[in-house]
Amino acid sequence: MDWNLLGISFITVFLSELGDKSQLAAIALSGQGQSRKAIFFGTAAALVFTSLLGVLAGGAVAQLLPTRILKTIAAIGFAVLAIRLLLPENEDDRAS
Repeated sequence: MDWNLLGISFITVFLSELGDKSQLAAIALSGQGQSRKAIFFGTAAALVFTSLLGVLAGGAVAQLLPTRILKTIAAIGFAVLAIRLLLPENEDDRAS
């Protein structure tokens, strides 16, 4: 097992999941005072399952496209999202 890759994967997912919508949903569910164990195991299983789907999909795509192209596509995608977030919102766009 590649322990370096395991650590990088853990840190990346841990930091990216802090404060996201699923964590807020878990907080809201646990605030109802019901079984916290069930909420923990349910949310943990959901995260594991979505991670499994991501790994399987990533492995399938990696067999079709070279790593350099995948990284380029990801970089362009993130750049487009960043530009869209930085641009001021148009009033006409919000009305439609």
